[in-house]
This record gives sequence, structure tokens and C-alpha cells, in this order.
Amino acid sequence: GQREETASSQVKTSLLGTPNNQVLGIGSGSTIVHAVHRLAERVKEENLTIVCIPTSFQARQLILQNGLTLSDLDRHPELDVAIDGADEVDSDLNLIKGGGGCLTQEKIVAGYAKCFIVIADYRKKSESLGERWKKGIPIEVIPMAYVPVTRALTKNFGGAAELRMAVSKAGPVVTDNGNFILDWKFDKVHEWSEVNTAIKMIPGVVETGLFIDMAEVVYFGMEDGSVSVREKQPR
Repeated sequence: GQREETASSQVKTSLLGTPNNQVLGIGSGSTIVHAVHRLAERVKEENLTIVCIPTSFQARQLILQNGLTLSDLDRHPELDVAIDGADEVDSDLNLIKGGGGCLTQEKIVAGYAKCFIVIADYRKKSESLGERWKKGIPIEVIPMAYVPVTRALTKNFGGAAELRMAVSKAGPVVTDNGNFILDWKFDKVHEWSEVNTAIKMIPGVVETGLFIDMAEVVYFGMEDGSVSVREKQPR
């Protein structure tokens, strides 16, 4: 909506003050649509040469629909900037992502970018994870391992983990990588950096939706149309 557009246009100051010849990672989700529209306008107006790396099939279509140059990590293994949304952002800029099921590719693209910028609306802003996002932390798993991974998650970290089921097809959601997603509903606030590492070590886990110490800055589109900025604090 309007708020997301405002937040997205605010990103002009950081992301879309883009110098020429940049490689940009383009995320998934509704908030990013507005930013990509604006980017396409600037490319036309200023005759910029930029290359876009998608985080999902949806992002790939968005890049193509807007007439932007599509590429991949084989050709551009290092990105200047990645821009994406989030399901929740805490006060330390830890993120939960993966509500749309693209967490692994989103983390890969963000991880190889020099700068990772997040655009979200005000409903994603919280002090600690789990305050607003109640659907749990998405965890992408190899299909054959989903039962033992489910058991390991609850045994080691508490809470409950559920296999995400598809809406318009029978059976589980299948990711762009051919895997399943578990949504882990944690029952207390954890030391997220440690938990993220520990979950990654469970055999069969491909990736988690915890994005720890990755975002440089988050732009929130507020209810009144203003933009609230939360930046990474120096440690």
C-alpha cells in the first residue's frame, strides 16, 4: 500500500542513490515490488546500467516485467546491494524471513552483498522476535529428514515445529529448491545467534529463516505515511 511505497521511495536515498554499474540483489514479497518499479524508472530516466540477481522465481518475474537486466551469482558472485523485505525485525536488526518460502535463496543473495537493506511496513517492527510474527521461524529441510529434524528442534530448543502445508495443492509446500519447510514456533526468546548456528548443524537442515547480523538498515513504512529508519548499531 501507500506506506510500503513511501518506505520504498525512501530507499532512493540509500539504495536508489545507486551509482552506475551496480549489481543488485532483488528480494521477494509485496514491499519490494514498489522499489523495483522505482528502480526501473530511474534506469530509464538516467540511462543506468545495473544488473539484478533474484532471490526467487517471483523476484525473477518482477525483474523481467520491469525490463531490468536479469543475471545470476555465477556471473556476479559479489553484489553491491541486496534489498528485501522481512516478516519481523527486532531491536538488534535480527530478522525472521521465509514466510513466503524463499529463505534459502534470500539468505544466499543477502550474504554475498556488500550491503543488505530491508524495507518493511510498521507491523514488522518489534523489540524482540516473536512479538508480532506468530507463525514461527521457517526452516528449510531436505524432505527425507523432516521428521527427525522436527524432533531434534523441539527436543533441543522447545516449542513446536510443523510441516508447512500447501494451500492450493495437496501435501506440503515445496520450495524453489525442492525442499520442505518446517515452521518452528519457539516458546521463549533465545540467544538467536547461537540457536541459528545450532539449528544449521542439525543434519537435514538446509537453511533457517533467522537472518542474524546481516541487515545494515531497515526502513519501516509507518501508518501515517512517514518512514522510520532503524540502523545497525556499532558493536
